[in-house]
Amino acid sequence: MQILRSSSASPFGRKIKIALYVLGLADKVEVKEAKTLDPNDTLRKQNPLGKIPCLILEDDNVLYDSRVITEYLDYLAGGEKLIPAGAERFEILTKQALADGICDAAIQIVYESRMRPENKQHSEWVEYQQSKVDRALASFESKPLPPVQHNSPDAAQIALACALGYLDLRFAGAWRKSYPKLVAWLDDFASSIPAFDKTKPELVA
Repeated sequence: MQILRSSSASPFGRKIKIALYVLGLADKVEVKEAKTLDPNDTLRKQNPLGKIPCLILEDDNVLYDSRVITEYLDYLAGGEKLIPAGAERFEILTKQALADGICDAAIQIVYESRMRPENKQHSEWVEYQQSKVDRALASFESKPLPPVQHNSPDAAQIALACALGYLDLRFAGAWRKSYPKLVAWLDDFASSIPAFDKTKPELVA
């Protein structure tokens, strides 16, 4: 059986968990919690970067990061389910990258407050990261992704849902007051994709 190393709060790991459900592969992958800050965790041997998620295949080869794993799972399920072929492929991959960028910046903000004493936190760095989040959200608000069709989300839709879910988790949903179209879009995604609620993380450190 394949093994997914992740953590319950990781938006990138959540992407993979949702993909597994919608592709019908959830029973073929065991999820094992990883502690990225623990030097004794085997994660650092599985992925030299010590980052999650990573997918350990049955032949012990390892895939990372979430975008690579998403493509692999799509291939495993027969292809063109999460990532279409042709020119549309690049639109989906670009929107996925934009949604992932929201998570990257948001995680940087979380780490700044978590890893540094208050008197050493860099407010300009936080503002710089927040500006990335704000611009990306504004872009999605101005041109919302299409609603999920027939319980078949694409990779960009999954990535955006997980990014918004992470903002809800770590920042108490503060984004919601400024982006009503995104709120409606996420509500539609959640009602269409049961795996979104199944993978909802608890607020943990």
